[in-house]
Amino acid sequence: MRQAKLEPIRTASLSEAVEAVIRRSGERIVCGAPLGLGKPVPLLNALYARVVSDSALSLSIVTALSLEVPRGASDLERRFLEPITRRIFAGVPELDYVRDQRAGKVPPNISLIEFYFRPGALLGTPIAQQNYISSNYTHAGRDIVARGANALLVMVAERGGRYSLSCNPDLTVDVAQAMRRRGAPSTIAAMVNRNLPFMTGDALVPDDFFDVVLDAPEHEHALFGVPNPPIEPVEHVIGVRASTLVKDGGTLQLGIGSLGDAVAHWLRQRHVAPASYAEACNAIVDGDARAGLVAIDGGIGVFDEGLFASSEMFTWGMMVLMRAGVIRRRADGATGPVLQGGFFLGPREFYDTLRGLSDSEREDILMTSVARINDMFGEEGVVRRQRRDARFINTCMMATISGAAVSDGLADGRVVSGVGGQYNFIAMAHELEGARSILLLRSTRESGGRTESNIVFNYGHITIPRHLRDVFVTEYGVADLRSRTDAEVAAALIGIADARFQEDLTARAKAAGKLPSSWRIPDAVRRNTPDHLSRSMRPLAAKALLPEFPLGTDFDAQEIRLIHALRWLKAHSTGWRRLELAAALGAVPDERERATLERLGLARPRGLREALLCRLVTLGLRRDALKIDA
Repeated sequence: MRQAKLEPIRTASLSEAVEAVIRRSGERIVCGAPLGLGKPVPLLNALYARVVSDSALSLSIVTALSLEVPRGASDLERRFLEPITRRIFAGVPELDYVRDQRAGKVPPNISLIEFYFRPGALLGTPIAQQNYISSNYTHAGRDIVARGANALLVMVAERGGRYSLSCNPDLTVDVAQAMRRRGAPSTIAAMVNRNLPFMTGDALVPDDFFDVVLDAPEHEHALFGVPNPPIEPVEHVIGVRASTLVKDGGTLQLGIGSLGDAVAHWLRQRHVAPASYAEACNAIVDGDARAGLVAIDGGIGVFDEGLFASSEMFTWGMMVLMRAGVIRRRADGATGPVLQGGFFLGPREFYDTLRGLSDSEREDILMTSVARINDMFGEEGVVRRQRRDARFINTCMMATISGAAVSDGLADGRVVSGVGGQYNFIAMAHELEGARSILLLRSTRESGGRTESNIVFNYGHITIPRHLRDVFVTEYGVADLRSRTDAEVAAALIGIADARFQEDLTARAKAAGKLPSSWRIPDAVRRNTPDHLSRSMRPLAAKALLPEFPLGTDFDAQEIRLIHALRWLKAHSTGWRRLELAAALGAVPDERERATLERLGLARPRGLREALLCRLVTLGLRRDALKIDA
């Protein structure tokens, strides 16, 4: 039986909007909300508070990527972050359910279910781990509806009486239509925030799309901006290598984080600074690679035709590439958008840029359903025509020497982030003619004061199975695994592993019968060491070709110095040698260092603990100044 059509409600009252949702959806509310930026935080908080206060009601929130202002895990991190968060996140409201979840105070009549976490944020939160849904992004809308969703709360932009889903048409329309087809009582509620960029295309919805619209200036707020992460030299090397695998006239999908930003930077440099780009390629990419995979599937020249972008997440890096003229190929020759995305999230500069677009520039961007971007079903002919020579560039945490990838979880089952769209894109790379999946990873990681390899023999959890193996990139090279045997795959991945771990990987592969007993590690890849890599990068660093924040930053110079110092201290927080501790105790700050310490409230330490922190940070500042990398 279909729900009787009720008159839509337009209100400036938060409590009236909440009561309307309860009245229309019922006492058992299963509420979908967009991932990331599009959550109507004041409305969600008011609904959450209403259910907390009334045990006769129940609420299940089904969503992903619930954003929270960074707090810092230690005293030093809090001292560093608090002034930054006050500046960068001024006016940004926080989700009350996230706060209560961390504190273990979510009442029994409320459940929080997510299909994607902020990477690493909820590893130590059992209730979040238990309530995680493992779902491809294209299946997430289906899963929200399958949970019995009867309410959908979103934040929208408004202009001249028209509404835009702005940052989140990814699942919103699909979930809303599925809820209404079911015919049961349901509510689609919007909170207007004119700080959201007004996007067109499929983000535009008619005014009768919503059952409840909350439109009140006092609830409009600043947007959650995500500062650009610093890009380390090793990540620049990976970015250079990946940028050579992108073919002019092709299609780009690009993942998030520092590695994605590094790729965006070097794609821009390839087009706008070809001399500097060539210098970087000469230092990093050997002649065999340029004559092989780069010549066949990529390039190092400027983008004469340009790229078309089709990516679930529209990133600031992609906006930078649009402004640089790299992303400019239209989907259908002379017509259509130059970029299509499902959602966006990024630094404040990104939102400012989107708000300042001209009407014609805005029409170049199609914000649409993730179902259109992450697969080919229903419009395969269009997809094959538009996404020629597609490069799906994403990151992973680990690779096994069989070619499987670990991207979302740990061997014990704990979830680091989520599958998202990675599986969809990698599967698509094997279906589209001329397409390649490119997975980026650093060859090693620091864990408990030890260096461990990110290329492993085997692992207790995988995200991408080995039969979808394609291209992996580390700082030490590119492994092309498509159409290769298991022995060839193992040899190629050992060839881009850190030399300290190559012997063990080789021995285990031989013991399993995956490499011939006569196989030997090539001499050329035995040079895969941090020292050798550092020497090759030194000329680039001397010419300032490895900028730490090539896409801009919200941090000032003093904060950047502190980031370096605290990063060094964190890396050395276990296993302090007597020599290092003695050096810290003897690190009496000079006048310049005291000015930086003032930022942490440690210039004039009170008590023994603050005095020790003062000396430790001073040591970190000096180690960074001397470029000592232990």
